[in-house]
Amino acid sequence: MKFLLMVYTDPKLMDALPEGEFDRMMRGCLQKADELRARGTLLDAQQLEEPVTAKSVRARNGNTTILDGPFAEAKEVFAGFNLIEARDIDEALEIAHSFPWIRVGSIEVRPVRDMEAVRDRVGA
Repeated sequence: MKFLLMVYTDPKLMDALPEGEFDRMMRGCLQKADELRARGTLLDAQQLEEPVTAKSVRARNGNTTILDGPFAEAKEVFAGFNLIEARDIDEALEIAHSFPWIRVGSIEVRPVRDMEAVRDRVGA
């Protein structure tokens, strides 16, 4: 079963890290990702640029609006993701717990919907 591990970080906590700690955390994260990829558990992972580089697109009542920055103001910002294959939600949570970012934010674990099943259901 596929799960998306959405990594959120708190910029204030990130800024408060001691000198070199971010690099240590990133090295640990990359090593963990390499281990998971070698096991066939990690399918994809990406880190996102800073929220100020984002744009949000919205269409309402025939009007399209493009906004700078993240869609919503939040204490934690979406920083990246890991797409994994896990036996169940418990294993996915265990994997999420192994990443260092839970110390400066959170990792939302969400099952990925089977799009082939959706295609079949809607006749696409």
